[in-house]
Amino acid sequence: MKAKRIAYLAYGFVCYAIGMASLLYLCGFVGGFGTPTMLDGPATMAWPAALAIDLGLVLLFALQHSVMARPTFKTWWTKFVPQPVERATYCLASAAALFALFAWWQPIGGHLWQVTDPVGKGVIYGVYAAGWLLVVGATFLINHFDLFGLRQVWLYAKNREYTHLPFRLPGPYKYVRHPLYVGWLTVMWATPSMSVPHLLFALGMTAYILVAIRFEERNLVEHFGYVYKRYTNTVPMLIPAFGKKAGVQEDTTIETKLA
Repeated sequence: MKAKRIAYLAYGFVCYAIGMASLLYLCGFVGGFGTPTMLDGPATMAWPAALAIDLGLVLLFALQHSVMARPTFKTWWTKFVPQPVERATYCLASAAALFALFAWWQPIGGHLWQVTDPVGKGVIYGVYAAGWLLVVGATFLINHFDLFGLRQVWLYAKNREYTHLPFRLPGPYKYVRHPLYVGWLTVMWATPSMSVPHLLFALGMTAYILVAIRFEERNLVEHFGYVYKRYTNTVPMLIPAFGKKAGVQEDTTIETKLA
């Protein structure tokens, strides 16, 4: 049994490392720096075929990332995958979908806009960096290690039962229900050079996020009941509310196991 606990812990750390590597690559892939493959670039095949491949890759990621996060799928999935490594396996599958996108993405060429002024580019890249800071920061606010499956395997290794995190609203969660998604949307759209494939990617991910939020919030209402329903009625979904009467004051976290 001790060997099993150690094996699960090691597996969780491997999945975490691969997941972090995929996010680091994504930063360069979308931003257009430091990675062998990127969203933008000259076309390498006929645009209809490239478009079909790119759409398929975005759809693959969206389906994997959303379907595997739903409670109904988890109930079925954990008949085959042990509960302590379920979340780590989900993160590994998400990383695999991203790496497939990185490997087979087909640039199409063409630009809708290009900002060449150094100051303008600097500002836009600053917004891009801020988007990533929000993404990373939000994961730590809602428990980074639970979100990526490390808390689950650590508790199992310590022979302690896993418990869901309580509902509370740290920092930006008082003013917007999904700051993590706000960060992702910023990352997708903040670019000084909007190419056709970049637009395709941004539109596809935006559509995924808007659809995923609906399913996620329905699951959260089922899990937390009235307290989350009240939260949806008082705090905006994606556009932060500021000012004296904006947001909520009680430190009442979001269910972090949902993607």
